[in-house]
Amino acid sequence: MPKQLNRRDMLRNTALAGAAVWTGSTSLRAAAQSPNEQLDVAAIGCGGRGHADLRGVAAEPGVNIVALCDVDHGHSAQAFKDHPQARPYHDFRKLLDEMHKQIDAVVVGTPDHTHAPPGVMAMKLGKHCYCEKPLTHCVYEARVMAEVAKEKGLVTQMGTQIHAGDNYRRVVELVQSGAIGPVDEVHVWCGASYGGGERPKETPPVPESLQWDLWLGPAPYRPYHPVYAPFGWRGWWDFANGGLGDFFCHYVDLPFWALKLRHPTTVQAEGSQPVHPESCHRWMIARYEFPARGDLPPVKLTWYDGGKHPEFLKERNIPEWGSGVLFIGRRGMLLADYGNRVLLPEQRFQDFQPPEPTIPNSVGHHAEWVRSCKAGGPTTCNFDYSGALTEAALLGSVSYRTGEKLQWDAAKLAATNCPEAERLIRRPYRTGWTL
Repeated sequence: MPKQLNRRDMLRNTALAGAAVWTGSTSLRAAAQSPNEQLDVAAIGCGGRGHADLRGVAAEPGVNIVALCDVDHGHSAQAFKDHPQARPYHDFRKLLDEMHKQIDAVVVGTPDHTHAPPGVMAMKLGKHCYCEKPLTHCVYEARVMAEVAKEKGLVTQMGTQIHAGDNYRRVVELVQSGAIGPVDEVHVWCGASYGGGERPKETPPVPESLQWDLWLGPAPYRPYHPVYAPFGWRGWWDFANGGLGDFFCHYVDLPFWALKLRHPTTVQAEGSQPVHPESCHRWMIARYEFPARGDLPPVKLTWYDGGKHPEFLKERNIPEWGSGVLFIGRRGMLLADYGNRVLLPEQRFQDFQPPEPTIPNSVGHHAEWVRSCKAGGPTTCNFDYSGALTEAALLGSVSYRTGEKLQWDAAKLAATNCPEAERLIRRPYRTGWTL
């Protein structure tokens, strides 16, 4: 067997060893190798957020960027300039067909509707995967991503970079130490609004640098318009899920982590009337019910975007932050955002001493993934965890678009009271595209 393939087998065994250590098994610990081992990476989606992920991964020692793929080499020009040694591609399928024996891992930083196709294809080939949030465009894709990653024993990480910050760790410790007592209610809000307008009637020429059909990928065909690419796609259902799709995984990551949440049992959403049926909401309020988890009580979680927030903030003297996560416990409240936290009411906690830190500091969100790929060990936002988080997020869109309160059966991946939800839970792909 060629030396290159031996090295890749070793990297995969290293990942399996890390997973075994995490679950308490000792059978594969001897397979762990040096963190100095080289990791050959291909980046799929190299402009915008994808470029930021590429920089984060490439900054780690021992990472070799061997291929770059983007449907618009003009929009991603800086990435190609930064890595002149990398082989250039427009189509991820061609990249993976031609270079699957030469790469160990992929970074997926495309628009949401094209997260799952390259991620699943790469993982089926045994490649570790870092993917931007939300993990996928529809609920079914998120479940497939998690299942393939588990089946192949791969190192995965979703791009919820705030998870690596100090503040989230301290908030989790406060909640789990019982500082505010058992928590059965959470409110999460942010101001993001990406609702599109009317579907454009003009058909301007496609920029020379853009492969428009590849940009559309599995989405239904429509003529090119700059209202979609490179930046406006978040406001259209064919490509994204509006403000909820962009920020739910960042903010609700905190109560998911602190309260050990996973699958809701019901989801009910309301929101603004769409300007066009293909246009996302401008605001949404989505209410989730989560079951008890061991000794932890059931939780009602409410999500607000587009400038909406809990109506009771002022009357309860709760700071009206632009974005926030409010835990309501039986002995107090905890308000947090990316970098701040406060126990409420403040006078009750004047003499409170926080618990000693128990969650180690992160080496960095991208570094965590790279080092786990090379030397084993778990990542904190692997696709098992982030897949469930993404499923919950996208169920808010399904409820809003069907107008129904969903009775959710996670095991069956079905809204048992709403058959029409199936078309949104598992969106059809355009002819020629598969998962």
